[in-house]
Amino acid sequence: PPPLSQEIVSGESEEESNGVNLMEFSDEILLHILSYVPCTDLVLNVRRTCRKLATLCLDKSLTHTVLLQKDYKVNKDKVKQLMRDIGKEIYQLNMAGCYWLPSSTIDHVTRCKNLVKLNLSGCHVTSLRLSKMLSTLQHLRSLAIDVNPGFDASQLSSECKATLSRVSELKQTLYTPSYGVVPCCTSLEKLLLYFEILDRSREGFMLSGQLMVGESNVPHYQNLRVFYARLAPGYVNQEVVRLYLAVLSDRTPENLHAFLISAPGSFAETGATKNLLDSMARNVRLDALQLPKAWINGSGLLQHLKFNNPFYFSFSRCTLSGGHLIQRVINGGKDLKSLTSLNLSGCVHCLAPESLFRKAEDDIDSSILESLVVSCCNLRHLNLSAAHHHSPESIGNHLCQLLSRLKHLLSLALPVCSITDVAANVEKPPTASNLVPQTFGRKVRIGIQTYPRNLADQANQKIESSVFWALMASLRFLETLEIIGSSFSSAMPRNEPAIRNSLPPCVRAQSVGDSEVAAISQLTYLQSLTLAQLPNILTGSGLISIGLQCQHLRTLSLANLGMMGKVVYMSALVDMLKHCKCLRDLRLEQPYFCAGAQFFQALSHCSSLQRLCIVSRSGTLQSDAVMSFMANCLEVIMCHMFMGESLTVCKNLQQSIVRSFQADRPALNVVIFPLLHEDLTEVIRDVPMRHLDEITLFKSRVAEEPPNLWW
Repeated sequence: PPPLSQEIVSGESEEESNGVNLMEFSDEILLHILSYVPCTDLVLNVRRTCRKLATLCLDKSLTHTVLLQKDYKVNKDKVKQLMRDIGKEIYQLNMAGCYWLPSSTIDHVTRCKNLVKLNLSGCHVTSLRLSKMLSTLQHLRSLAIDVNPGFDASQLSSECKATLSRVSELKQTLYTPSYGVVPCCTSLEKLLLYFEILDRSREGFMLSGQLMVGESNVPHYQNLRVFYARLAPGYVNQEVVRLYLAVLSDRTPENLHAFLISAPGSFAETGATKNLLDSMARNVRLDALQLPKAWINGSGLLQHLKFNNPFYFSFSRCTLSGGHLIQRVINGGKDLKSLTSLNLSGCVHCLAPESLFRKAEDDIDSSILESLVVSCCNLRHLNLSAAHHHSPESIGNHLCQLLSRLKHLLSLALPVCSITDVAANVEKPPTASNLVPQTFGRKVRIGIQTYPRNLADQANQKIESSVFWALMASLRFLETLEIIGSSFSSAMPRNEPAIRNSLPPCVRAQSVGDSEVAAISQLTYLQSLTLAQLPNILTGSGLISIGLQCQHLRTLSLANLGMMGKVVYMSALVDMLKHCKCLRDLRLEQPYFCAGAQFFQALSHCSSLQRLCIVSRSGTLQSDAVMSFMANCLEVIMCHMFMGESLTVCKNLQQSIVRSFQADRPALNVVIFPLLHEDLTEVIRDVPMRHLDEITLFKSRVAEEPPNLWW
């Protein structure tokens, strides 16, 4: 496509012929238009088109904050020129995830003398480079960096430490056991820690959670208001985070109002952590809380913690019962209008009065959900996934009917079995399709109901009393929706071999299929959609409706839809993709998926696509089709395919893509590898964290973190 500067000039001439000149608009309107243009394009291209734009493009409202974090076309030379032209005007600079830029690029940040906020997460920065850069940034108050193997705090100069002493917000991603720069930050108010330390080195040696010699400096937490720690799987991450917490257990900051620890699996409570929690219960009032499940399960902690105006709670994977949730958190129906984000993912008993004698598949207590909805009426983000939330048969008490009262919802995650229409499920005997085993075994030939592809016909065919259809109609401003099977697990977990067998879907979910997917098309403003383990997908016709109606869709993730032995929705997916002009991220996880010419020709219509990930056991691909797709879709910078092809086929295709397109796409990241190969985990560890966390690994992302945790 032509540069934006050419588009503006050509657009100007066309408008002049129609009696309208873009340059006659007020400066305020033009500045608003220009705010949607990447800063590199503004400074390096657009401002050279005419005098008026030359002035406007350097307006403080456009140069104050520079966002490069997803500007995949930026390279070292562009960054150098940008810093040279407007470095002194930049107060906030976000280069998060710019993994393709060489470490020497960071040297040019020293021109930004007035920087207040700087995000370098995912960038290559050595101790010496960090020291040199920070020594010149005397106004810096917010910093995000990675701490990689080889980091040496003793290489930080006194000028650098002086800058760090004034930093009040620090985000640190650790790939090696270390305190990083935390001990130097004596004025910390917000500390975000991401632990990504592997248990084994590349050479296979077991790593220790003990900090290196010279790393025993004590962090300064006395002014801390926000403490957040997210741990990747592994015991080393747990060992290191305990060292960070040890200081907190000695003296809890008086102003602490957000305490959040996200830890997968088992993270046992110790004497030190118990002392910390007891101190928090006595001395602080919290606005945001997330704790490992072992710290909450079976304890009376929630009864003693005090809350001020809470805006975020996460009880993910806890055995918290609905009775305890209402009594201890909501305080028997207390007004919690301040709560905007709630994560109950994996809380299998959170909508039941007690958990002692209850089975996970038993019906929920609608009165508990109703109390939650009434008390937390301003919720914007709600996650109820990874649990069986089965509604009772009583009229008006269905989960979907109660959730429809939450008019402010922007993101929602639900298990598949929670959206089924109870009356229809009870009255109708199991259909032939419901009796088909969801396995990789021999295919069973069954009669397939014909579903119309016309949206109007679908709406007429669908009973208006469907509770899920009504829920979608009531949440017109929803931007993110996840419908995930309660027993779904991805074939590609984090630090272990690919899962070879999947659990069958919940019995209540057996009727969820095409008509429910079609109901989602009512969400006009939908930007992100995840559908996983919907067993009754017969044709995928609802996907076409979404493609036609949801024109703002940017992220799409589909996994294990319909019968597992065949991709029954391929034809509908192909039709859908032809309408997804705004789609940027596509993730597909389906056994026996054929990534051939038909699929890639349809995908080529997605002109905005940037990232593609396909995970398919026994899946196949056509190398020529992939190469043609990459040549046609110029914005694609990530191609991850984990299929059933041989290692030779995968390596040859990966090398061909890199050789053909790397020069023009500096951010290009290609991983094509056999899904069931024993070295998969070694390959995964080299994937940039941005892609790994945002698309390659499957997970529920609704209410995963507090809103606006970092910029």
